[in-house]
Amino acid sequence: MTIEEAVRARHSVRKFADAPLPEAAKTALEAEIAAVNAESGLHIQLCCDRPEAFATLLNRYGWFRNVRHYLALVGPEGEGLEEACGYFGERLVLFAQTLGLGTCWVGGTFSRKKTAFEAAPGERLALVIAIGLPEDAGKPHKAKTYAAVTKNAESAPDWFRRGVELALLAPTAVNQQKYRLEFIAPNTVRATAAASAFAKVDLGIVKYHFEIGAGKENFTWAKA
Repeated sequence: MTIEEAVRARHSVRKFADAPLPEAAKTALEAEIAAVNAESGLHIQLCCDRPEAFATLLNRYGWFRNVRHYLALVGPEGEGLEEACGYFGERLVLFAQTLGLGTCWVGGTFSRKKTAFEAAPGERLALVIAIGLPEDAGKPHKAKTYAAVTKNAESAPDWFRRGVELALLAPTAVNQQKYRLEFIAPNTVRATAAASAFAKVDLGIVKYHFEIGAGKENFTWAKA
């Protein structure tokens, strides 16, 4: 499965098998986490067989079942933490999809006090991603139109349109898709998101999806 195929196949999973991660998948995932941390400066950790964080009434909002494993998205305090967690966390989400694992971004319906992770001084936990063998493949989310999430894009090049196509498949908080992708001729894109609790996380996720569709070689991101 290619990464683009993973984008199209992946949906949020909230019901998992009550089972350990397959050893081969766990080893591959840990190697990818190490690569992501080295590139990003984050301190993402795979927490296995630690269900305590989801043994709370709060998780009934998302109807989670058998969450035994998760990724703890930890990194240095600072303005860029949430967006970095979104961008690199989605890289791991899609990699997990290629391994046959299901995932779900979780911002608030878990117990932070019972989450198993390590944080160095100056680091904090941003959010987690539930991960495991899926009981089902999840369901597609409703997506906005191309026009609803773009600006100055009526005559944008094909690479921009391909990027938006995959961005529309990106998971966002409560599926609100409160982002805008603006085409600035000839090859610059500005990504913005409306204020919300996880807007910066969503922006990182959307940017990663857009890059897969558009090709990083075809454009540069505009500075905020």
